[in-house]
Amino acid sequence: MLNYYNMTMNNRVPQPVLVTGASGFIGRHLVRRLIEAGDRVSCLVRATSCIDELRSSGAQLVTGEVTDRASIGRALAVSQACIVFHLAGLTKALRTDDFLRVNAGGVESVAAACADRTDKPVLVVVSSLAAAGPCAVGRPRVESDTPTPVSAYGRSKLAGEQAAARYAGVVPISIVRPPIVFGPGDRGMLEMFRPIARWGIHVVPGQGERYFSLVHVIDFVESLLLVAEKGERLHHNGSPGQGIYFIAADDSPTYTELGQAMATALGKKRTTVVHLPELLVRLVGLFGDVIGKIRRRPGLVNSDKIAEALAGSWTCSSAKARTHLGWSPAAALADRLHETANGITRRGSSGLIAPIPRVLGTPGDPHRMLP
Repeated sequence: MLNYYNMTMNNRVPQPVLVTGASGFIGRHLVRRLIEAGDRVSCLVRATSCIDELRSSGAQLVTGEVTDRASIGRALAVSQACIVFHLAGLTKALRTDDFLRVNAGGVESVAAACADRTDKPVLVVVSSLAAAGPCAVGRPRVESDTPTPVSAYGRSKLAGEQAAARYAGVVPISIVRPPIVFGPGDRGMLEMFRPIARWGIHVVPGQGERYFSLVHVIDFVESLLLVAEKGERLHHNGSPGQGIYFIAADDSPTYTELGQAMATALGKKRTTVVHLPELLVRLVGLFGDVIGKIRRRPGLVNSDKIAEALAGSWTCSSAKARTHLGWSPAAALADRLHETANGITRRGSSGLIAPIPRVLGTPGDPHRMLP
């Protein structure tokens, strides 16, 4: 395949691309990047999706469901895509069956529709570190490790990977497992910034220190382009981890260090760290489950997410992506956090953050700071 993502805008050949999950946080950034690069972008969107930004971007919109093979086949026929980025999925659900239906069934439908094409497109499936599970103490996860997911979400993402693997050899498929992805437009990061911005308080679940990998959405999007271009593909009976990539920043902070880094990005001299007892954290998760069922809509906090939060450290190594793809983050964590904080300010999120002065450096060990 042509190394078209590394060409200049004047020299590169536009490519037809199909994106599922385009209305989500990562999807919006990916579509914007593809259009800037000159690609002909089509998006499979649900009838209920918020599509104003996608429509104004110039992307072609095809209405359908990611679990419906016919919908995906129609989108592939309309787009004539030679690359498919499959991002659609559920991160929270009221029932385990919903996770499996979308996160596993969706991959199955997309891969099967790609296999139906005469000219098989490259399929890049966005999975999650949750599919692999937490890491051993002091050792980041690598692609060849045996997956041990600890949540219904993680198990459904692993089931999606297994569905993709069934089409290995028929469709050129790669799987990308991001950790926490943050950046402009991410509500999850806003919720983490909010108590620090308002009260200078950072709440840490449990008593022990846990380490986390993260990656900025812009850096993550660049990795997806590289994987599509020259990534390793899944193969039947391949070695463990073949065709799979972890993508993460250099830094792996503790949750406490992450709060301190956020405070620095907000221009605050210090933040108070509050550790919540594990029992209380689990009760909060159960309470979130009850509220979700009453409202018939899953909330950001639930017992499935709490299971992940208390399971240990969540770090992964992106050494394979750096070696195979030449990928690396384009900016330091401190700069990325500052960009994210300013993005929240510009959007006037609840008016709770004043304009942020530029802060140089990060507190503590710079190799442990993560967004």
